[in-house]
Amino acid sequence: MSLRDTINSDLKEAMKAKDTKKRDALRLLTSAFKQIEVDERKELNDDDIIKIIQKQVKSRNDSIEQYKSAGRDDLMQIELDEIAYYEPYLPAQLSDEELTNKLKNIIEKVGASSMKDMGKIMGMASKELAGKADGKRINECVKTLLS
Repeated sequence: MSLRDTINSDLKEAMKAKDTKKRDALRLLTSAFKQIEVDERKELNDDDIIKIIQKQVKSRNDSIEQYKSAGRDDLMQIELDEIAYYEPYLPAQLSDEELTNKLKNIIEKVGASSMKDMGKIMGMASKELAGKADGKRINECVKTLLS
C-alpha cells in the first residue's frame, strides 16, 4: 500500500469517525498532492509525497513561530494539531547522536577538514539523510563538528 493510499484510507476513517480536525488536515494534504500533480503533470511517488508533507510541516512550524510572537495561542494550537496529524506519515527523524555519527562518516568520506568543505559535506548529507533530518539540524551539527 502506497503512502498516498494510506493517507486516503485515514481520511475516510476520519470522515466516518466525524473527526473534523483530522479530516480537514488530511484534505489539505491531499489537495497539495493534487496541486503538484496538476502543475507538474506527473504522478507522485512516495518520495514526492514525503517531500510535500515535510514542506507542509515546515510551513506550519513557521506559522507557529509567528503566532507565538503575536500571542495567538488559539491559532498556534491549530497548527500544532495539523503537524501531529502529518508526522505519522514521515520517516522517523534521527536522534542527535545518530545524526552526529552519520555526519562524522560523511566528513571522513569527503575528507573535509575545515569550514571551506562545508558545501561538499552538505551536498552529500542532504542526499543521504533526506527525510531523516532537517537541513537546519544538519547544518548546525556540521558546524559544531568542523569547529
